[in-house]
Amino acid sequence: MTLQQIYDLAISMGKRADPRGETAVDEYLKKAKKEYNELSEKKKKYFDKETLTNPYSDTRILFGELTTSVKKALVGIDADASEILLVDSLNQKGQKIDTVIGHHPIGISLAALHDVMDLQIDSFAKEGVPVNVADALIQDRMGVIKRKIHPSNHNQMVDTARLLKIPLMNLHTVWDNLGDRFMKDYLARKELETLSDIMDYVMEIPEYQEATRGKNGPLIVSGNPKSRAGKIAIFFTGGTNPSKEAYAELAKAGVGTLLDMHAPEDATEELKKLHINVINAGHMASDSIGANLFLDELEKKGVTVIPCSGLIRIKRK
Repeated sequence: MTLQQIYDLAISMGKRADPRGETAVDEYLKKAKKEYNELSEKKKKYFDKETLTNPYSDTRILFGELTTSVKKALVGIDADASEILLVDSLNQKGQKIDTVIGHHPIGISLAALHDVMDLQIDSFAKEGVPVNVADALIQDRMGVIKRKIHPSNHNQMVDTARLLKIPLMNLHTVWDNLGDRFMKDYLARKELETLSDIMDYVMEIPEYQEATRGKNGPLIVSGNPKSRAGKIAIFFTGGTNPSKEAYAELAKAGVGTLLDMHAPEDATEELKKLHINVINAGHMASDSIGANLFLDELEKKGVTVIPCSGLIRIKRK
């Protein structure tokens, strides 16, 4: 496969698993095209044209020729200068690794992370939060994230890849969408009355078994094993965590238990006060689920995957 083909496969799979539905994603892209067409010629020069076909601002090819042939890829949850240097070293030892694929945003993907958080508005609305409330709270949070990331040296890793001529991409929301769809489908198969029931069922997933062996498995952070679960909400995608105020709206919407990759401490304390149970499934293991679903498809197409940097590689039939 080429870099472009890997990227196209990721976008396609991400759209199919998007919690908004493919029709809504297509409408999102149409709005981006309308916005672009209405710009002055001067402003069009600075418009990110990639957003006309890719609805995920945090997923990009960061360096490399699109036609580069990829037979072997180093893949991790995080890809920074260390992974770039690792590939350079391994290639000197004869490994012949063609690209680095990371999950978490870097470069322009990090700088534009806030844009993809718009997805959360629809996710919260589907759980019963009024869409106008979700919109206001998520938009505020998007501004916070944008300001927080703005001063960062987000291109440092990309510069390292460029100097060593190692192709680099990161696939963030597309993998999170896959993990989110997997978990929602998985938990929908079974009636789960208590947090203990949820934990036992989640622990049947190999990624969480492996994480638990490493002392980093699923964790109840609000409630206890005997707590009644009630309505379960799952949030595995949407860029990064919303504000504690957005989480609090779930109580009004009748949510009894939140299953998340990880929830900030201030949000957890707020949810405790509202008697919402919270299970932190675990960051690396949860990210690995979406990654593995994609990597299984990649390997079917002949690409050898070398897992690293937190990726718990589990192959599914």
